[in-house]
Amino acid sequence: MTWSSGHGYCTIKRIGSAVFVNGKNLSRGSPTKLVAALLVIIPLLYLEPGLAADGTGSQVQRKIDYLTAAKLFPETSSNLLISRVEGTPPVWIVSSAAGPIGFIASTAEVTQSVGYSGQPIDILVGISMGARITGATLVEHNEPVLTLGISSDDISRYVSAFSGYDLSSTAIEAFQDSAGLPPIIARATVSTGVIRDAILRTARTIATGRGLLASKSASIDRVSFETQTWGELTRNGAVAHAAVSMTEAAQNFGPIANPLPVGNAPFIELWAAIIDPPTIGRNLLGQLAYTRSIASLGAGDTALFVASAGLHSHRGTDYQTTGVFERLEVIQDEKTIRLRKQDYLRLEKVALEDAPQFKELSLFRLGSASGLDATRPFRIEVNAERERLDGTVAGLRVPLAYALPREFILQSDGRGAETQEPLWISAWRRKPVTIGVVVAMISIVAVIFFAQEAFVRRPKVWLWTRTGFLLFTLIFLGWYANGQLSVVQVVAFFHALLNGFRWETFLIEPVIFVLWSFVALGLLFLGRGVYCGWLCPFGALQELLNEGAKRLGIRQIEVPFALQERLWAIKYTLFVVILGLSFYSMERALVLAEVEPFKTAISMRFMRDWPFVIFALGLLTAGLFIERFFCRYLCPLGAALGIPAKIKLFDWLHRRPQCGRECRFCETQCTVGAIDPLGRINPNECILCLRCQVIMYDDHQCAILKRRVGRKSENTAEGQQVVQDVTHETPRRIL
Repeated sequence: MTWSSGHGYCTIKRIGSAVFVNGKNLSRGSPTKLVAALLVIIPLLYLEPGLAADGTGSQVQRKIDYLTAAKLFPETSSNLLISRVEGTPPVWIVSSAAGPIGFIASTAEVTQSVGYSGQPIDILVGISMGARITGATLVEHNEPVLTLGISSDDISRYVSAFSGYDLSSTAIEAFQDSAGLPPIIARATVSTGVIRDAILRTARTIATGRGLLASKSASIDRVSFETQTWGELTRNGAVAHAAVSMTEAAQNFGPIANPLPVGNAPFIELWAAIIDPPTIGRNLLGQLAYTRSIASLGAGDTALFVASAGLHSHRGTDYQTTGVFERLEVIQDEKTIRLRKQDYLRLEKVALEDAPQFKELSLFRLGSASGLDATRPFRIEVNAERERLDGTVAGLRVPLAYALPREFILQSDGRGAETQEPLWISAWRRKPVTIGVVVAMISIVAVIFFAQEAFVRRPKVWLWTRTGFLLFTLIFLGWYANGQLSVVQVVAFFHALLNGFRWETFLIEPVIFVLWSFVALGLLFLGRGVYCGWLCPFGALQELLNEGAKRLGIRQIEVPFALQERLWAIKYTLFVVILGLSFYSMERALVLAEVEPFKTAISMRFMRDWPFVIFALGLLTAGLFIERFFCRYLCPLGAALGIPAKIKLFDWLHRRPQCGRECRFCETQCTVGAIDPLGRINPNECILCLRCQVIMYDDHQCAILKRRVGRKSENTAEGQQVVQDVTHETPRRIL
């Protein structure tokens, strides 16, 4: 939100959980500073409110200062003038004494770029009049892979390296290195791919929309038709809307001879649309009126629909004598188009039943000589004047930004246009083999659980299968495919649900998406252990190292169950704290999430600063004496998966009535100590390794089965003795 006064602008912007005032992040300051800033801001809200700067209402602009503009346009030595131009999308025009030299755009405003963390990535991009990127600077990001391990200087250098890129070049693949672009940062492929895509899409959108690239390749789709309601047309931007209340108008006019009544009633409510596409025009006007209107257009002409309600008229009456609509202007770039009486058609109604009540309906023909390119953004301004008490005239201009939705624009030539393929599709295209192998791994795990009884009755098959699978999980899924899930993704999911869920955010990493999809089904059917016990690379590393330690004779530490129950609370507390802290500061939450050694041991293969490596090695060392030490007591991801574990639909783990009373061997052998002294399995802690099931069906390990086998042996021996006795006695009786 931007508020203006006679001394300048006050800009308030919210990105994620951060609040910016004039470009400063108040969320990082003390509560005292935040209260002091609000005490300055609140009076401005009541004294002199301006119109919202962003037509979408989702992001609001910051104030671009001279230093920022000079950094984005380093080759310009003269003084720069920066002016904000609203529209779809909004930009800043940068000018020198010789005239305009380029534009500055925000990726958060233009493309609503969201990183893998689910939080916005905001980058300012400079575009020259020659359709080249003059510079780019990183403003805000919350990418987990970038917060630690890769410095902010590395990312800033990566962003600034886009300077000089020619936007008229053919479209590039977001995740592959291309000539003229900075190379993708190793181990940060997804995040840097998202940044690259955001910069290029933003720059190309501005360059195309401002006529810097060949827009003649674009034309309006005047053939396709789809029935849509008024609500659908307004939601997709086909019909734009703006409104000014009586109170707002009175505040802008100031003291006038005939004061306006104060209230929320509309001073003017304005709607506009380009009706050339049949989906817009036919739905608005009806088939007959639409056909008659379009038939009167010449080659290159465009029809503009304008409707209004409220006290103020968008037409006025002067046009009847002057022949020009003085109150209404169409503005595109630096060009102002005046609407004439001979190009005007009065409309009585619209054909849509769910449309609001209008006071005036107008249709204007914009001839080819006007120079309007309807495929590019423009704005409509309605002028209102009132006489002040001193006899002077007070003016009010009501802007309405309009951009024809892309679905109604045809591109006959891909050169210079932004990449049409979504970023997530590019991500899936680049690793089909990896995705296929991950799906195969998931399928194997599913088969193991569906054929569980047959599997666990064969101890050697279970042992070799599990050991081989964990090795493959560690080497392929972890170190090669980067398929390590993290609590950061859980936090990002919660924020996405609260701040607007977008599938694209999670689809940009296909391996992680496939794994989370399987985990979601696993939680529903089996519990948390589907991932933790079989598909977690760090869990696999711990278990394999512990198995090696046992074979080397390292004595295991038995943790009493009463103590273990209390130690479990640590990981649940960590998860709650990380989640809660993320709503205050995502950056600090990501720092605390470094309690997970996944990034160090798996994603970056121990190639990090020594404190992180020592921490990870310390956890692995503890795991040599207490199997899966980190999983048991510290893993916030395991806690996040364990909380909903009890909602599972099926319980395929079997127990005997004697378990915990006559035999407690399974309890001592459980991988994570999830079996209590009564023999019950805690679903919040169980990782479904199936070790207890193997023991339960193995007459060499299960005490109950040993006893049964012993009884059978005794009975068999007694039976054989009786037979022998009978065999020896019978001949004597015969004799």
